[in-house]
Amino acid sequence: MGTAFNTALSALNADSSAIDVVGNNLANLNTTGFKASTVEFSELMAEQLGAGSGDGQVGLGVGQVAAVQDFSQGSINTVTTGGALDAAIQGSGFFVVTDSNNNQLYTRDGSFQLSSTGVLQTVTGQNVQGWMATNGVANPNGPTTDITVPTGSTIAPSPTANMGMTVNLDSATAVNGTFSAPIQVYDSLGQAHTLTVTYTETAPGSWSYAVTIPPGDLTAGGNTTVANGNLTFGPNGQLTVPAAGAPVAIAVTGLADGASNMNINWNLYSSSGSPLLTQYAQASAISNPTQDGFAAGQVSQVSIENGGLVVADYTNGQQLTIGQLAVASIANPTSLLQVGNNNLQASAATAQAAIGASGTGGNGTVQGSSLEASNTDMAQEFTNLLTYERSYQAASKVITTADQLAQETVDLIH
Repeated sequence: MGTAFNTALSALNADSSAIDVVGNNLANLNTTGFKASTVEFSELMAEQLGAGSGDGQVGLGVGQVAAVQDFSQGSINTVTTGGALDAAIQGSGFFVVTDSNNNQLYTRDGSFQLSSTGVLQTVTGQNVQGWMATNGVANPNGPTTDITVPTGSTIAPSPTANMGMTVNLDSATAVNGTFSAPIQVYDSLGQAHTLTVTYTETAPGSWSYAVTIPPGDLTAGGNTTVANGNLTFGPNGQLTVPAAGAPVAIAVTGLADGASNMNINWNLYSSSGSPLLTQYAQASAISNPTQDGFAAGQVSQVSIENGGLVVADYTNGQQLTIGQLAVASIANPTSLLQVGNNNLQASAATAQAAIGASGTGGNGTVQGSSLEASNTDMAQEFTNLLTYERSYQAASKVITTADQLAQETVDLIH
């Protein structure tokens, strides 16, 4: 009878632990990046009755259950409001973080935020690891570090060096008819100036141009006409003179704000050699004016883009990559230890983590403005819960029955 008691008791203990695991899985149904655990049962060694073959073996019950985390993919949900710093991993791998003791931890929870000093952190205060960018380029081959966002920084202005505009000049325009097209450019101080290109038809297929700047932008006596010349169009309406590869040089001197002289190349052809200026029988019009200068700007928003790039948006419309998230690939993730706050830590059995960029070396890809949901299957967990409940009841019945038999045996003696 003692064997029956112990066997049933081992089942009660195992089922109780299994129910604890199910309870934890259900409790974390809405935990970002949570990985549910599965329960694994194992039998205890058998007792040999007699000297025969295996037919005489009687089992001694069930051993302590093992809870093994299931690292299958959770669903990826796009965060539409306030999720600029959220990220999720599609595929295998973990975000790398460090705690206050500089211990390296791993997590699938990409709910990130900025500290008061601009350090990218998890919601529970661990520093997110990656690589800082230099001139907008991050090198994922070096050691990882904290990602620090220059929240109060200013990006310096950049003077315009190249400009272009797509313009059609109406072939029906009368001689001496004009068309004006403005374009905004920037000087070395980030001050905007409006250049106006005035086209004047001098003969069928021939036009002159003059580029002017407002007098108020120049010191007294400054030359408001900063470039001029002639254009020739072929019978198909395509620009022939100037030829491709000969941009118009625009020189602006004596700026009133004290900025450096401006030297701008006005490109009349696209990078593929197609003319940007045409002469067709359509109304004269300008489209797609382009220039490469910009004013000074401050950080207006920081976001995590696809690929794990940490990008700063500036008030002047510019974007700059300031860092890149690291992703760790671990060959045996089930050996990781759960240490709370959605973090995992390497155990003595854990393989060396291979840390690299998103989508490299077997790592999954990082998706910005997204979060990974828990992979807990509620329906399966309820099924498991009922199974373990029935098993617990059955084991309880065994103990009750064994107790009754023991009592009847004692009664026989009396």
